[in-house]
Amino acid sequence: MKKLPVLDFALAFSVLPLCSHSLQAQQANTAPSIALSSAAHAPSPHFLKRLFEAYSVDWHPSRVPPSTDPAPPRRLPDSPLDAPPFPAADWTYGGAPVIGEPDTTVYPLMSAIYQGPSGDAWKRSHVKIYGWLNGGFDVSSSNKGEFANAPASYYVKPNTVTADQQVLFIERLPDSVQTTHFDWGFRIAQVYGQDYRYTTAKGILSQQLLQKNNLYGYDPVMVYADLYFPHVAQGLNIRMGRYVSLPDIEAQLSPNNYTYSHSLLYTVDPFTQTGIVGTVRLKPTVLLQLGFSGGNDVAPWTKDASPTLTACVSITFRNGNDNLYPCINSLNAGKYAYNNLQMFVNTWYHKISPTWHTDTEAYYMYERGVPSITGSVTPETGANPAYCSPGEQRCFAPEWAFVNYVEHEFSKRSSMTLRTDFLNDLRGQRTGYQTKYSEFLAGYNFWIGTTVTLRPELRYEHAYDAKAYDNGTKQNQGVLAADVIYHF
Repeated sequence: MKKLPVLDFALAFSVLPLCSHSLQAQQANTAPSIALSSAAHAPSPHFLKRLFEAYSVDWHPSRVPPSTDPAPPRRLPDSPLDAPPFPAADWTYGGAPVIGEPDTTVYPLMSAIYQGPSGDAWKRSHVKIYGWLNGGFDVSSSNKGEFANAPASYYVKPNTVTADQQVLFIERLPDSVQTTHFDWGFRIAQVYGQDYRYTTAKGILSQQLLQKNNLYGYDPVMVYADLYFPHVAQGLNIRMGRYVSLPDIEAQLSPNNYTYSHSLLYTVDPFTQTGIVGTVRLKPTVLLQLGFSGGNDVAPWTKDASPTLTACVSITFRNGNDNLYPCINSLNAGKYAYNNLQMFVNTWYHKISPTWHTDTEAYYMYERGVPSITGSVTPETGANPAYCSPGEQRCFAPEWAFVNYVEHEFSKRSSMTLRTDFLNDLRGQRTGYQTKYSEFLAGYNFWIGTTVTLRPELRYEHAYDAKAYDNGTKQNQGVLAADVIYHF
């Protein structure tokens, strides 16, 4: 099924007047793990001055003496990567916080709150409010229509400046380092911008996209609770609510990606599930996960929901330099419904040297009984039919894909990305065109402190069997693009 193309500034900063370790990705992976230092002098009594000071300290760390505090405890092998410049320091998995990893990162908004009159109470509560503003532009060889860059994503509009995603998080992470007592957490993550077009789940404010086809919209992309039981093996986390589907190198939220744009592989696979998933760490290098949901990108109360199994295992080896993450992301009868994809996926993370690593992912997906594009059966709103054989009203619609990232760290503030991507949409049900695709991307990441990220990129892609770009008029597409992420 083709995904239709993708917090307001006022919403993002509405938390400021209320106030006088890790930023976890939607896949529960740590993104920049360098905490802001404390100011060298007494904090200002004025909130906005404290906020500006927090940014100043982050952008000019040499002004603050190095911390002499001991590193927080950790029950995991040493992190294989640096973050920044990479989105995460540890090999990523979804559906749970990083069990055994302390929560140490404090972005400017919480830094200003912690130094205020109620700062100690906020610290004791372990509740954090943070987010980011994200926008970018693209210059494309496509120009025929509003969404002519598709199936490239998320910058589906060609030759324009886009407010991609403005995000507000309210969360509490369970303490998974300690081994003595039960703990709990929650997350409410809200997205406003063009990217809602990809995160939307049918039945959850989906009329913005499926009925009105609004360019910009709002989506509560994650709303869940975490229950943490330290005495089960080396830690068990149970997550209940709406969460991001577990596998994938990439993720919906901007800071958790190497690049501005997404691979074709990622663009057409499942994004969120609503249900329950358990993650148990058997030992520091082995995780097991089992979950049940109402299906992919649908609310459990819709007619499209179906009891769906998720099962994954994460194995880290070679002294932490390699990780395998095979997953059954979604498995049920596979009967055609809104995004009722059956997905089998494996990801391999490999550290080549201190400054080079590579991430590789491959999957196979399908749906059964998909309406034919030439038949009389009406497809789901917002979903594509399939190119079935002549005379068929419905057919089996599979696809498979492969993506590889090669990453190089120039410094703690800059890195390079090379991405190679291949998608075979065998029945055209995911992209609307029955063809094979390839994509190659070269990108660069540059950080200002730990709070501003710049990501320029150059991307070229080709459709082999059909004119699938520029609204069905071209087989090739080139895009020059860049975005900025500003954390608060």
